[in-house]
Amino acid sequence: MNYYLKNIPERTTKPRQYGYTMAMDKGLSIREVEDFLDVSSDHVDIVKLGWATSYVTPSLQDKLRVYEEAGVPTYFGGTLFEAFIVRGQFDDYRKVLDKYNMTFAEVSDGSIELDHDIKCEYIRKLTGQVTVLSEVGSKDAEKIIPPYLWIKLMQEELDAGAWKVIGEAREGGNVGLFRSSGEVRSGLVEEILTKIPFEKIIWEAPQKSQQVWFIKLLGPNVNLGNIAPKEIIPLETIRLGLRGDTFNHFLKIEKLD
Repeated sequence: MNYYLKNIPERTTKPRQYGYTMAMDKGLSIREVEDFLDVSSDHVDIVKLGWATSYVTPSLQDKLRVYEEAGVPTYFGGTLFEAFIVRGQFDDYRKVLDKYNMTFAEVSDGSIELDHDIKCEYIRKLTGQVTVLSEVGSKDAEKIIPPYLWIKLMQEELDAGAWKVIGEAREGGNVGLFRSSGEVRSGLVEEILTKIPFEKIIWEAPQKSQQVWFIKLLGPNVNLGNIAPKEIIPLETIRLGLRGDTFNHFLKIEKLD
């Protein structure tokens, strides 16, 4: 940090197991990636190339190399996995992971109907090749999954070998964990947390109000995802109580001089 302040909440340090910040790259150019990492590489833990943007991104290999040289791992969005699965091309998907030297992969079923046992089998197969992040929740705003089922699905996917599970919200933060207005389904989140350890969940929270809510609930080292590249530094200040939204939340007033 650039100077000393008292009473700053303790953050985990990279490479960390929790306190993760996952950024969403929706089609940045190589130059934009270089600028993004120049400012934010210390604060971003992993980058998702959103949905299937990697299919149409020019100079993909060169772009991935920039992330790799900065020590920031990447993975392809779960929608790309689903695009291969719905076409019966799982083996081709695995070859793509190898071609681009991916060490992480996302398994999801937010856009397709996939028997959960089969989804877990895909997780088991991929764990021998990469570290698996599995996403729970639907991209269909009309599909409401009850809390007990979220818990069941998350636990089964962790048992199948997923490193962490991701709570679905889309890049807009208006489905899954959230109402169409962006408001957190607080009862759902709190019930999930009675059974699933917080460090095993990455909560997609693209909106500032959502990030603030999770940080106030679970502290500065909650795992958050789908963060826009330009919001990585602002998010870190929220985690540290250095933005108005959490300014008083972490202060220990009695210890201040």
